Amino acid sequence: MIARQTSKAVVFRHPFVLKGVDRTLPPRTYRAATDEGQIEELSFPVYRRVARVAFAPAESGNASAVEMVTIDPRDLQATQELELKHAA
Repeated sequence: MIARQTSKAVVFRHPFVLKGVDRTLPPRTYRAATDEGQIEELSFPVYRRVARVAFAPAESGNASAVEMVTIDPRDLQATQELELKHAA
């Protein structure tokens, strides 16, 4: 059961590749959401990540269409670090 979802905006100023997506993604602001489930066996609230997804432009060519892709947070972090190196 998903107990909560957090979301953050991730900005890319250059085209990039992200594991789990089989194409180059265009520069823009993306939304990354994390679903967390509560561990119920404990006497205090603790959450563990259940899934991390990103909302990317769909391949269909429709400018308003998006697809939700499951991503590894470490891959997202590595891609963000590469973006920072390009900016420097």
